[in-house]
Amino acid sequence: MSKPKLIAIDHDDHHASHIGNLPDGRQFFLTTPFVPAMDGEAGREFVALYLFDKRGRFLEARLDDLGPRAELDEARARSTVEQRLAELGPVEYGRIEIEPFEVERFGTTFGLVAQPPEEEDDEWCVELQPGNYMAFWVPWDSGEYDT
Repeated sequence: MSKPKLIAIDHDDHHASHIGNLPDGRQFFLTTPFVPAMDGEAGREFVALYLFDKRGRFLEARLDDLGPRAELDEARARSTVEQRLAELGPVEYGRIEIEPFEVERFGTTFGLVAQPPEEEDDEWCVELQPGNYMAFWVPWDSGEYDT
């Protein structure tokens, strides 16, 4: 088994509630990644808007740092999500098929990061980072994820 070329994600009411297509064919994924608070570190909250072309190739990441997790302003977080969504104009929510990708910002890796097998019998995995709150496994076209 090799690294996946495309990952399908079905629209849902949970972590994939803001995914779909734009009128020009681009695909979008709006989500709220986080760095967990651990080992004396405060952690951080983010809003991430990822854009892809109609074939699923990564185009752009628009990332907002909302600050430490314990100090998260919920109203500001909602407003930032709404602002990023409004930037897109009319959208059609639904299934997307996008490539794994990663970008470095704020000293953190963001994206759908492909993880190679650790053991001979293991399979590739793709994790939404930071926070690893969505994980994808074969079959890559299932549209489903683990939390």
